[in-house]
Amino acid sequence: MKSEDTPFEGGPMDGRVLPVLLGITGHPPKTYRIPVPDPVGGPPTVLVYRRVPRAEGRAGLSHRWKYEYAPEGVPTRRLNWPWSKPDATPPGKRDDADG
Repeated sequence: MKSEDTPFEGGPMDGRVLPVLLGITGHPPKTYRIPVPDPVGGPPTVLVYRRVPRAEGRAGLSHRWKYEYAPEGVPTRRLNWPWSKPDATPPGKRDDADG
């Protein structure tokens, strides 16, 4: 398997560079979780890092990535089906409840 040295920014891993395995598309995973064991023996703390573009390449495409610390963790994803109702009324549009 292929790996790439990827820098980490923010949080406890700030400034470190780790080899991260690449997927079949040649990109590292969107999120990187690092379990840190508790010294007392409790449940481990999980550090979450999100993949962001390191620098823009030709035509605005990014070929290199870095990870930024996400202290809030990973946001929950919602399936976006074409027939799903939106969460809120778009700005500038009236809602049926407005009358």
